Amino acid sequence: MTTAQAVETFDSLNPATDEVLGTYPVHTAEQVEAAVAKARGAALWWNTLGFSGRAERLARWRGSMARRMGELCDVVSKETGKPAGDAQLEIVLAIEHLAWAAKNARKVLGSQRRAPGLLLSNQAATVEYQPLGVVGVIGPWNYPVYTPLGSVSYALAAGNTVVFKPSEYTPGVGKWLVDTFAEAVPEHPVLQLVTGFGATGAALANSGVDKIAFTGSAATGKKVMAAAAETLTPVVIEAGGKDPLIVDADADLEAAADATVWGAFSNAGQTCAGVERVYVHERVYDEFVAKVVDKAKKVDAGTHYGPMTMPSQLDVVRRHIADALARGGRALVGGKDAVGDRFVKPTVLVDVPEDSAAVREETFGPTVTIAKVRDMDEAIEKANDSVYGLGSTVFSKRRGLELARRLRTGQTAINAPLSFAGIASLPFGGLGDSGFGRIHGPEGLREFARPKAIARQRFTAPIALTTFARSAKTEALVGKLIGRLHGRR
Repeated sequence: MTTAQAVETFDSLNPATDEVLGTYPVHTAEQVEAAVAKARGAALWWNTLGFSGRAERLARWRGSMARRMGELCDVVSKETGKPAGDAQLEIVLAIEHLAWAAKNARKVLGSQRRAPGLLLSNQAATVEYQPLGVVGVIGPWNYPVYTPLGSVSYALAAGNTVVFKPSEYTPGVGKWLVDTFAEAVPEHPVLQLVTGFGATGAALANSGVDKIAFTGSAATGKKVMAAAAETLTPVVIEAGGKDPLIVDADADLEAAADATVWGAFSNAGQTCAGVERVYVHERVYDEFVAKVVDKAKKVDAGTHYGPMTMPSQLDVVRRHIADALARGGRALVGGKDAVGDRFVKPTVLVDVPEDSAAVREETFGPTVTIAKVRDMDEAIEKANDSVYGLGSTVFSKRRGLELARRLRTGQTAINAPLSFAGIASLPFGGLGDSGFGRIHGPEGLREFARPKAIARQRFTAPIALTTFARSAKTEALVGKLIGRLHGRR
């Protein structure tokens, strides 16, 4: 921390080297409120552009991101430590989502006819979705482009202005995104940046924005909700998970093992919907574990993924591994010496009790537990026995869809890892301690809009019900009509 002219600042560091990448202000509550006021002033202009006007400007921004992808990859890689290829993957997905939101906003949110019903057949009924106004987005550090843009893109396409607070670990990524947006849309402060720590996020939640979109831990999500509750501000929360992968007896074991290793270790395991628990049919357990171990031994920390972005997470991973081993678990890859000063080696754990920390709590590191089950009923039961409910994966040739429907999660991938995250038309979100509400897809657009119902009388009704001039004859006629229509059922 430094103080210069009474302005508190903080440094962004490269987690692999501790190199100072930039210095950013810790925005105060007053500064956050000023940003929200500016966004409120810009909201009318942004809304009056209409769907086509906003789509055109979002296309400019998208084009800039695509042309300058290498530049953004460099910023992401330096602030998170992830390899450039992984940075590029999240940027590509973010661009695809931005394109989908801009293209489909009119179709999803535009005026839609509704049937008025027999008694009010003289009415024309429509529903349209109007922007909320100003949306506050609090983003995470693990996917600092893809994840916050899952809210920012859809909120902007729906007609809202946005005040964005990136994680204190990735403020440079947030600044890059906001600066390039301002170049594409210079007229008004439609997308603004505020930086800082938890107090800045709390100030945003309590600033009078019309909705908060938060991604982070369940504990922090509860604090955001508490702050937002003071002003009855609605929230959409994605708060992590303990995602299971289940392997049926007829699964393609090679593909399932590859998905397990990628889902567990990519991005150093710092993925909210990453694979943390695996339940395998006893008939294929040994063969599956052997394949996972073989593949995991070829994954190199520092080459295939980067360091732990948040240093404190090292202690969590260390504690989970130690607890698993102390409770009778075995490390087939990695283990008690896997956690270093910055990097964590891939760790595959078996024979871990279901009530251990490594199974119950979100690890958010490159570890995975694998358990043997007698059948898929036991696999489903154990997979669902969690306070979390974000994502899940099924490998089965015959029963994939059936098993997916039985998993208590917001989304499930069948025979592929995390595929739901890349499909822009699918909603993304969880239940339980994983949060609520949805981003992405039509549901994501509607999350940032309010439904407006409109009834318009086309002609005077032959039977007038909403008047003091209503006669006893009219009441008898209506009663008889409803009796004939519904009374015989």
